[in-house]
Amino acid sequence: MKYKVKELSSLAKVSVRTLHHYDEIDLLKPEYISDAGYRLYSENDIERLQQILFFKELDFSLKEIKEILDNPHFNKIYALNGQKELLIEKKNRLEKIIEAIDKSIVLAKGGLKMSKEEIFSTFNMDEVNKIKEKYAKEAKEKFGNSEAYKQSEEKGAKYNENDWKNIMADAQKIFGEIASMMDKSPSDDAVQSLVDKWRQYISKNFYNCTIEIFRGLGQMYIYDERFTKNIDKTKDGLAKFLSKAIEIYCNNNK
Repeated sequence: MKYKVKELSSLAKVSVRTLHHYDEIDLLKPEYISDAGYRLYSENDIERLQQILFFKELDFSLKEIKEILDNPHFNKIYALNGQKELLIEKKNRLEKIIEAIDKSIVLAKGGLKMSKEEIFSTFNMDEVNKIKEKYAKEAKEKFGNSEAYKQSEEKGAKYNENDWKNIMADAQKIFGEIASMMDKSPSDDAVQSLVDKWRQYISKNFYNCTIEIFRGLGQMYIYDERFTKNIDKTKDGLAKFLSKAIEIYCNNNK
């Protein structure tokens, strides 16, 4: 399904002007432009907007949000878990406020005594702010203009068309080798050797692939359908197999 600007504006409760601005700064560009020149947003665009609004809630600047979402290591599941925890805490706070209002109604009828401290403590934002600060700090450390991202940008800028062909061919070769081992356990020594080869390939051609980064990549292979679809072109189920093999590799190389 595709959404016009006004439709997305109404759905997400953000202004058309805001969406136009996000387009202009390359933060949220519509996936399609109609023959008549209309911006048309896809389901993937809606998911990205969801992440933008979440990180805005954490007080990130638009520049920082773009760096995070464009980072090759961005983990959608991590962000969604953060959103869930923040919303649960906000829900708990609202429930306390509703409970305080109910008590205040009874108090107004003369049936209950309630201290001012008890009333105003329900409006405390400390717990909500703690969660916001925690995820803001973690997100900056994990995705915000990381050293790995810088390395990837610098190396990528030096490659010519032939270099890229060779790099992609090497990747496909490793995927093929791993796919040929899918009848074995992901923990098999031969499989684990190829997983290490894949990690070294990433470090050589893109950035220093630490265990933490490698673990995150393995998770994205199954949680991000774009990765899954691309990897499974070699063999159906390869993304899931490789993800599990990477998890085992990382657990054994902490």
